[in-house]
Amino acid sequence: MSTISLKLGYKYLRSNKGGMFSFTTILAIVGLMIGISSLIVVTSVMNGFEKELENRILGVIPHSVIYSDGPIKDYENLIKDIKEEPNIIDASPYISLQGLVTSQFNSKGINIIGIDIDNEKNMSIIPDYMLVGDIKNLESNNSIIIGSLLAANLGVYVGDKINITTSDIKTSIIGSYPTSVNLKIVGIYELKTEIDQVMTIVAHSTAQKLKNINTDETISIRLKTNDLFNADVISNNVIKKINNELDFSSWKSTHGTLFEAIKFEKLLISLMLFLIVAVASILVLSTVIMTVKSKEREIGILLTLGASSKQITLIFFTQGIIVSLIGIIFGILLGFLLTLNLNNIISILESFLQRNLLEAYFINYFPYYINYTQIFIICTASFVISLLSSLIPSMKAVKLNPVEILRHE
Repeated sequence: MSTISLKLGYKYLRSNKGGMFSFTTILAIVGLMIGISSLIVVTSVMNGFEKELENRILGVIPHSVIYSDGPIKDYENLIKDIKEEPNIIDASPYISLQGLVTSQFNSKGINIIGIDIDNEKNMSIIPDYMLVGDIKNLESNNSIIIGSLLAANLGVYVGDKINITTSDIKTSIIGSYPTSVNLKIVGIYELKTEIDQVMTIVAHSTAQKLKNINTDETISIRLKTNDLFNADVISNNVIKKINNELDFSSWKSTHGTLFEAIKFEKLLISLMLFLIVAVASILVLSTVIMTVKSKEREIGILLTLGASSKQITLIFFTQGIIVSLIGIIFGILLGFLLTLNLNNIISILESFLQRNLLEAYFINYFPYYINYTQIFIICTASFVISLLSSLIPSMKAVKLNPVEILRHE
């Protein structure tokens, strides 16, 4: 009888006119398909944006910075000790200071960072995002690399000179005055983030002069850890082993709220889109209810012939299983198809609308990252909801009184 229940379950899904599925069944399948595919596309794109933002921003700012109340002396030996720690990938001297950059066209507040030129490729992604020039160009005296947006705001290019003024005060026999120096632009980088507007890069030796410290001193030590999201714990363990008088600051103190906001937004949008699946589940519920209502006579006959409650329930529960599986499978296929061709679709829309849809964003394409675990959770949850929706009317079918049904036939 179980085999008969399954066959009847599929038969009742078909159209009375001989079609493969009835109209309500098709609506339920399409609803599930749209819901699943929407969730896959949106979550994949948001995962892609999160990873791209993580790469562009956290690939530039330090994972963590170790500093003290004053300049750190004999920093080279300290860096050697830090590199021996198991969770540290690399470390290098790092100087960060605020300043004012001035060209003949404009002035702007900036952040100046002094780096170890030879080790920068191991510490950040800046060498890979050079628009013009090379990070090695900083080896020349009084040189600087700036972002593309800052260069546009200042109206300058490679080879031009800009004036840098910092808040550090120099004292001489003629009085005290802020540190000011003319630097030549030897490179322009482009990350297409807000960093392009404010961050400038100089050699560590140049930054030492701006901070008026000795050549064997630095302001801080930059760390690159093997676990980005555990950088604060790793840094705390490092200073406990190396020197308790040092302190640290991780990326979470400067950009942590940004990534928390992204995670919350991703969760909120996923929950909103999951309502589409809930609506599709209501369509499954409606399909089974209408089938039960239209097949009351057949149910009465089966009950009279001795069919058990379990067998009757299985007939209509089979409908929910078939609709759910078809909707989810086609939803997965459509979701992957749309995700993998999303940039082509956007290009077609841009050509049709004659405008750049991504001009307001920090990248000019839709990144995506397909999280298969996430997709499995989406499909499993959708399948469970759909089955529960079909189970309710299936169980009500067995409560029908065959005497009352057949009396009117």
